[in-house]
Amino acid sequence: MAITSALVLFAIIWFLTLFIVLPLRLKTQEDVGKVARGTPASAPVDPQLKKRAMIVTAITVVVWSIVMVVILSGVITVEDFDWFDHFDPPSSR
Repeated sequence: MAITSALVLFAIIWFLTLFIVLPLRLKTQEDVGKVARGTPASAPVDPQLKKRAMIVTAITVVVWSIVMVVILSGVITVEDFDWFDHFDPPSSR
C-alpha cells in the first residue's frame, strides 16, 4: 500500500470517528437553559473540540493500525470480495 493510500485511509477513519464522537456527552443551550439570542437551541454550550480531537485521533490510530495489519498481511484481499469473478487475471480466462 502506498503512503498516499495509507494517509487517505487514516483521514477517512478519522472523520468517521469524529462524526461518531461529536454528539457524545454534548450539552446544548437548551439543556442548560441559556439560549443565546440568534442561535439555535441545539447549539453546544462547550463543544470541547481540542479534547474530542485528541480522543478521535487516539481511537483512529488504533483502528487504522488494525486495518493496516489486516490489509498488509493479506488476510483479506480484493479477491475475497470478487463474487462475480470480475477481478480474475486475463491470462486465466
